Amino acid sequence: MNYSSIPVAQTVVMHCKAKGIKDIVISPGSRNAPLTIGFTEDPYFDCYSIVDERSAAFFALGMAQQWQRPVAVLCTSGSALLNYYPAVAEAFYSTVPLVLISADRPFYKIDVGDGQTIRQDHVFDRHIGYSANLKQDVSHATGKVRKYAPETMDGEVEKLQMGIQEYNDELLNKAMNLAIDRRLPVHINVPLEEPLYDKVTKPTVYPNCEVSHEKDAILENLEEFSKQWNSAKRKMVLVGVNYPNSIEEKFLDSLGTDPSVIVLTETTSNLHHPNFFPSIDSIIAPIEKSGHSEEMFKALQPDILLTFGGLVVSKKIKAFLRKYKPTQHWHIDPLRANDTFFALNHHFKEYANGFFNRFMPKSVHVDSEYFEFWDRFKSAYEAKRESYIKNIPFSDFLVFKNIFGKMPEGVQLQMANSSTIRYAQLFDLKPSLEVFCNRGTSGIDGSVSTAVGAAMANGKQTVLITGDLSFFYDSNGLWNKYLRPDFRIIVINNEGGGIFRILPGKEETETYATYFETTHGLDAAHLCKMYGLDYCSVKDEVALNDQLDDFFESSTIPKLLEIKTPRTLNNKILMEYFDFISSGIINHIL
Repeated sequence: MNYSSIPVAQTVVMHCKAKGIKDIVISPGSRNAPLTIGFTEDPYFDCYSIVDERSAAFFALGMAQQWQRPVAVLCTSGSALLNYYPAVAEAFYSTVPLVLISADRPFYKIDVGDGQTIRQDHVFDRHIGYSANLKQDVSHATGKVRKYAPETMDGEVEKLQMGIQEYNDELLNKAMNLAIDRRLPVHINVPLEEPLYDKVTKPTVYPNCEVSHEKDAILENLEEFSKQWNSAKRKMVLVGVNYPNSIEEKFLDSLGTDPSVIVLTETTSNLHHPNFFPSIDSIIAPIEKSGHSEEMFKALQPDILLTFGGLVVSKKIKAFLRKYKPTQHWHIDPLRANDTFFALNHHFKEYANGFFNRFMPKSVHVDSEYFEFWDRFKSAYEAKRESYIKNIPFSDFLVFKNIFGKMPEGVQLQMANSSTIRYAQLFDLKPSLEVFCNRGTSGIDGSVSTAVGAAMANGKQTVLITGDLSFFYDSNGLWNKYLRPDFRIIVINNEGGGIFRILPGKEETETYATYFETTHGLDAAHLCKMYGLDYCSVKDEVALNDQLDDFFESSTIPKLLEIKTPRTLNNKILMEYFDFISSGIINHIL
């Protein structure tokens, strides 16, 4: 087996191997050649080649999202590294472990006019778990180091190199172990001098690789919290982004059958129970529009708010809980607790399933009308939703209803941001679907690349549902050889950023259409031809349902279905939905 002749390159590769970081997404370049050689020559590693660094980082994020373990990305020097930043920020706020490895020019060639050279050290500092800025070897290209940085050569080369090796080992251990333990992105910057392509057949370094072992959490006593829980008559459980099958069914049943508890779930929570409330905005919007909003919101205001999972999509529930604060807000997560509602009282630093395993035996069901009242509310809006759907024309709203109705059991569903995930929140999805969305930064960049990487890792059929702007923005996500033949993309093309038509400030002006909605006349046909996807376009309900009947069936190449919807009608249908379910619903249940 061949190794790079450069000690620091060997060191980085060996640390990855010792830590079990075996999946490496490589973007091409010359400066990173020593690292590329080290990873690709070792059969332990599974390497992927993706040209576009932004896409590569999101591809790796999709894999890490599925495997719940670190995935590494590797790039050359210069602006290549900066293209990682959108995925770095997403990984930071979604606690997805990425290991970002960048090759760098020698330190003495920074800011002297050398090509493809920028200040790479600490470039991600505000959104990174740790930055490991490694030291350059002095035992490699010693003559150049002595020529350009003689101040670093004060001593014997062998002793100087030993000090550099110890320093680099310390930083690499800290960075990689933090990625594993804290599920955060880390950056490893590797300065490399030419020659870059020389190989050796045996390693010349033997790094000190310290493998982290996660410490057992110190679990606090729950007696006082269980007393508060058992005395409260209005308890709300709100669940954001949550990994599928991470909570035992018996705990869901206990929460779902307690008369004093309502459980509000988001599409990304991957939690299902007949007594849960999966369409949060369909509860809040009718209250907002009623003449009894103060009375109703106070009736909904919980004594205790218990949250777990990641970030929450619904702006309405955030606004409600920020105004009508719970007396107690407890959050469960082993790593972090966001004070989203400015009411956080306590952070249980453990996994939700472990918490419930200790907490539920101490809890009792409390006599209350809290669940019963809001369950009647839910039944009322569900009936009105069905009635509304029967009478609306072809639009985004109707498209989502039909897509979810035809979705096969057991697929992985990757949702783009903006309108896509918000529409999904309005419907009850099949419990067997596994739903993911990049909600860390909620950006439209990277949804295609993330879905492709997630499909590669998961092994199940993966369906990406995306708007047109999200799709075109990240169309480079199709520029690789890792698209599975059962990969499916549904592009809902309303010729622009349709979400801007439902936001305050909407105007029917050329300026608004150009600079906010960014209208266009594009379709995905030529992209599909270029990247080898089967393409079909529909623009009415009959054609849509005909295509959906066999869209998910086995095929030899991936498929893309483009659904063209009426740009100026979609927002009216959505806003009228909230008006329709709101009309008379409060009087019906009071």
